Amino acid sequence: MSTTPTTTATPAAPTTPAVRTSGHPAPVRHLVLVLGDQLDHQSSALRGFDPAQDLVWMAEVAQESEHVWSSKQRTAMFLSAMRHFAAELRDQGRPLHYIAMEDAGNTHTLAGELSRAIAQYLPQTLVLCAPGDWRVLQTLRAAARQAGVPLDLRDDLHFFSTVRDFAAHAQGRKQLRLEFWYRKMRQKTGVLMDGKQPAGGQWNFDADNRASFGAKGPGALPAPSRFAPDAITREVITLVNTRFGKHPGSLSEFGWPVTRAQALLALDAFVRERLPLFGKYQDALWEGDVWLYHSHLACAMNLKLLGAREVVAAAETAYRTGAAPLGAVEGFIRQILGWREYVRGIYWTQMPAYLEHNTLAAGAELPAWYWTGETDMACLRDAIGQTLRHGYAHHIQRLMVTGLYALLFGVRPHAVHAWYLAVYVDAVEWVELPNTLGMALFADGGVMASKPYAASGKYIQRMGNHCKGCRYDPALSVGETACPFTTLYWDFLLQHEATLSSNPRMAMQLKNLQRLGPVQRAAIADQARQHREAQPAT
Repeated sequence: MSTTPTTTATPAAPTTPAVRTSGHPAPVRHLVLVLGDQLDHQSSALRGFDPAQDLVWMAEVAQESEHVWSSKQRTAMFLSAMRHFAAELRDQGRPLHYIAMEDAGNTHTLAGELSRAIAQYLPQTLVLCAPGDWRVLQTLRAAARQAGVPLDLRDDLHFFSTVRDFAAHAQGRKQLRLEFWYRKMRQKTGVLMDGKQPAGGQWNFDADNRASFGAKGPGALPAPSRFAPDAITREVITLVNTRFGKHPGSLSEFGWPVTRAQALLALDAFVRERLPLFGKYQDALWEGDVWLYHSHLACAMNLKLLGAREVVAAAETAYRTGAAPLGAVEGFIRQILGWREYVRGIYWTQMPAYLEHNTLAAGAELPAWYWTGETDMACLRDAIGQTLRHGYAHHIQRLMVTGLYALLFGVRPHAVHAWYLAVYVDAVEWVELPNTLGMALFADGGVMASKPYAASGKYIQRMGNHCKGCRYDPALSVGETACPFTTLYWDFLLQHEATLSSNPRMAMQLKNLQRLGPVQRAAIADQARQHREAQPAT
């Protein structure tokens, strides 16, 4: 196993304790609501801000860490970033009403704190940049209506497109596939375009970006950008360990960028050190190596410490200057300009009904070890273990390890969604929910994915080294050493054969299923049943 040293950068951040309320007389013109995933000084909500008449409102409430069992890493990330942003606002001279978690009188709900602020400041208008969570939007809208105060809801300018753009694209389409949207976004923005043609003469280099590390592994890897906790973050860590001590995960290795200055350092390091090999190895797995060639920028982007345009521009510049190959740059940009914009459009055009989708009628409870990592399946133990330590796993670990197992096991989609939303530092519902229900679980019946991402243990064996040290054999579907992924894969096909038979992209897998005789089918079904019964439920 290769070793990955940690880079500790000097935080370019305030060192003062968290900012509390700075006084402002009532009534105010605009009460500007800034949520934990809107930490952008260029936010549309702050446009036209007048310090003489307006006031920023921010609130830390336990509800946001408890509506799902939010991990310590995730809660600490949000709270630390919020407190740093609040300190920056005060340094800029912007009047601020900030409610901290430990403040006396905190109602610990967004609605409760907004109602208290409305009563105190008597605003003429509430101003809000569009949130990333349907539940939060409904909560704030209801509080505004109850108080009789107009809500000025503004577009989130962080994104390349609006929800209206995506709704227009989706109009009349039976299927909402990424590729068509992605090409439209390339043409609209001019990103990776040479005139009217895509750079390199093709739109997508995904087929070239599926390499594994081979038997020797990744070798020496670039150090990740990790940041030593400053005074504000240390205060947050103490708070989270006290207030949310029973929540999953650990904060002993917390090192995420919590300011824009830190996020910019992380972006620069990624483009210089990991982007050139990102594409080739973006799907690869390697036991014990957390960071590999991935960017680790999703959290900074989703909290708006980084803008999508500047991240895409940095990657494209690397290609144009010869610092990174086109395949790597296109693969990375597709995740942002394509995938990120696409899943946001899916979320906001499909909610709230999307949350209830369960096309495959999955009804099992989430195995309890998803919250601890205590399982004898090596790939799951590794992926969940690093998730609890860092609040992070890369996209293949999420889709083809933890997500694949939940799909094959038949876990209730809402339970899987609640887990993904809880454990990852970059989890905001607009991006997490479609990835979970649509991609990992096929619960939406094909709104996003053209087929279930069902695979046996052989896929995991091909992409990494976990199987070498595991007690299970991915080639076996029955017997004491049969890989649960392989057993559950065949059982999944058996259970859903009728449903999937009309899907042409499942034809090869179902053809292989036909080769199994009645005795084999019965043995697989029995082994799958025994495996499910042996897993402790949450």
